[in-house]
Amino acid sequence: MDKIPKIDRQREHQANERTFLAWLRTSIALISFGIAIARFALFLRQLNLAITQQEPHVNPFSNSENLGLALVISGIFTIALAAWRYNKVFWQIEQGDYRPSRLMVWIMTGVVIILGLFCIPLLLRRDIVPSRFPFPTQPQSQKLQSSTSNFNLKKRTITTQYKQIFYNKIPDFLKKSRI
Repeated sequence: MDKIPKIDRQREHQANERTFLAWLRTSIALISFGIAIARFALFLRQLNLAITQQEPHVNPFSNSENLGLALVISGIFTIALAAWRYNKVFWQIEQGDYRPSRLMVWIMTGVVIILGLFCIPLLLRRDIVPSRFPFPTQPQSQKLQSSTSNFNLKKRTITTQYKQIFYNKIPDFLKKSRI
């Protein structure tokens, strides 16, 4: 234990902590990207449903929700692996028996390559979206017509009846500005 001078051992521990924090940032980024990808995919599916009024076909294997979940799981795996590695290096430094290992680098490289390969089908898939955006051009059902009848498609203005409903729901201090 006294083989390494105290100042050198302190520097090694600080370097070990910096390395751990780098892995921590990486895991937080993986988890954040995973959540963002999964939620954005859900948003796009709901937007497609709102535009086409049809439930979009979702591939059960290669979809963005699964990719987001894989990123979150890999982020959790990364932080667990980083904590294990930090603890192992800590005790090696204390015993004066530090041996570098490239295993963690190869594991993370493999995980990132696999996740990258899962992204390829998502990028290559081209879903055809009907040309009904932003306004429907085909005849609509009675239920859909009644829900969109407050919007004049030709003038793209809101009807007076809808303005009154909206105007009655806003606070009094905004009514003075006459929206």
